[in-house]
Amino acid sequence: MSSNTAGRWLRRFHPSPEAAVRLAILPHAGGSASFYFPFSEALSGAVEVLAVQYPGRQERSREPGITDLMQLADRITEALTAEADDRPTALFGHSMGAMLAFEVASRLQSAGAAVPVLFTSGRRAPSRHRDMESVHTFTDTRLVAELKELDGTDSELLDDPNVLSMVLPAIRSDYEAVETYRYQPQPKLFCPVMALVGDSDPRVDLDEARAWADHTAHSFELRVFPGGHFYLSAQRTAVVEAVKQRLAASALLGIAGVTVRTTTRQSTN
Repeated sequence: MSSNTAGRWLRRFHPSPEAAVRLAILPHAGGSASFYFPFSEALSGAVEVLAVQYPGRQERSREPGITDLMQLADRITEALTAEADDRPTALFGHSMGAMLAFEVASRLQSAGAAVPVLFTSGRRAPSRHRDMESVHTFTDTRLVAELKELDGTDSELLDDPNVLSMVLPAIRSDYEAVETYRYQPQPKLFCPVMALVGDSDPRVDLDEARAWADHTAHSFELRVFPGGHFYLSAQRTAVVEAVKQRLAASALLGIAGVTVRTTTRQSTN
């Protein structure tokens, strides 16, 4: 993949060439890179954020969505590799993005490119499968109701028929990708893993979040925040601080005034 092609996949809202570390953020199902603009802004300077833009949305709206999560992970890995520099790149994924981040981390590790930290947000561990309804096959009305229940999309946008006609195909392709994904046992990651979750998330319970510890040979930490599946919107400041603390603990950041917790199993916020 050429650098120009890779550029379709990665958004630098706040270029920070002076930052010692990069953080690739992989969005949730139906999400776009711009959802994470505030996180990029809050981290800018200390961290350069690369927000992943999946096909089928915003400026990539004319591209068909990818309905195979493993293929999507391949393309993202290629994009990150094409854009690599001499700085380490940590990974942060929310919901579907957490599963993608895990698969990308595994691919990078297999290729000899170490991932310093993996952040998994709002998603159960890959080895914890739930038999759930196939949301991607829902009628438009039922799919919109599902999205409103999770509270990750502005309700006014979901009530606009013109907007729905543009966004529903990408949402369906994302849901199909994550709902048809099945974990295949693979070597454990060598990097630390931090799992972040809302305490009232209907899509993942604390036991399922703790199970991410089974996928790393390094340290594991669980951070629990008030809120549901999209807790990270209301808890943005706390989430950014948790990311900074974990990166500092991995000696990737020199952040004055940050007290680094060294808990390796569970801490709650």
